[in-house]
Amino acid sequence: MFAKYDSQDFLTPVDGVEMKTSVYGDNSLLTRFHLKKGSALPRHSHPQEQTGFMVAGKMKLFIAGEEFIAEPGDTWSIKGDVEHWAEVIEDSVAIEVFSPLREDYLPQ
Repeated sequence: MFAKYDSQDFLTPVDGVEMKTSVYGDNSLLTRFHLKKGSALPRHSHPQEQTGFMVAGKMKLFIAGEEFIAEPGDTWSIKGDVEHWAEVIEDSVAIEVFSPLREDYLPQ
């Protein structure tokens, strides 16, 4: 599967957060997130492993009770079922891969 970047059709799961799954296969998918300064991703967990890359901006990540500052070039990996959340410090762009496939993130 190949996909050209398209700035249309982003979903807004929470205020200040836009997301769009770009490509996916049988076992993983890649999602782009646009996060507005001052927004937050609520505390949550899911069975999928989540691996991320900070493209631009700055946010505070909380993973299993530990706090990290993510800036451009930083990466992270969150095991399945581990509680995590984030506070967005600057307008940000992050790319994340989920495995196994998150069916709730598949394009409509």
